[in-house]
Amino acid sequence: MTRLSLSAAAAIAALALGGAAHAQATMTENPMVGGAAMFADRTIVENAVNSADHTTLVAAVEAAGLVETLSGPGPFTVFAPTNAAFEQLPAGTVDTLLQPENLEMLQTVLTCHVASAEAMSAAIRGLTADPSGTYAVPTLGGCTLQASFGNGMIRLADETGNVAKVTIPHVMQ
Repeated sequence: MTRLSLSAAAAIAALALGGAAHAQATMTENPMVGGAAMFADRTIVENAVNSADHTTLVAAVEAAGLVETLSGPGPFTVFAPTNAAFEQLPAGTVDTLLQPENLEMLQTVLTCHVASAEAMSAAIRGLTADPSGTYAVPTLGGCTLQASFGNGMIRLADETGNVAKVTIPHVMQ
């Protein structure tokens, strides 16, 4: 894959966000994600393995060697693509990314879904209140997502203009 197709893969994978995982623990209830409760006293990876909607993401994180990183102290916000998002990629894309020779590309695609900050929805709403209505969210993978808020939802646009909605905010881990 070229850099252009890497960008496209990252963008397409972000089309259907399954949730955001945050390092801040202020909620009193554990939300359900993919049929499983998310617990604030567990790591992002420990919770994600229990979500039926994130099996492809978990497999990719494991193949990329990012389990230890995402289990670290953070803070991190993970904009976690669901299995349905990965299914929207062109046929063979996930299999190609999971091949050992494409490790760097897989790591970049995945880390373009991770911000090294506690990007809570209330904070993003406040930041998007500026005149442009957007807020730049730099990611660990070197990508910049543009966050905006409208119709009660946070939207994230990648560098190629693909837009995803955060469907389950406030998953603290």
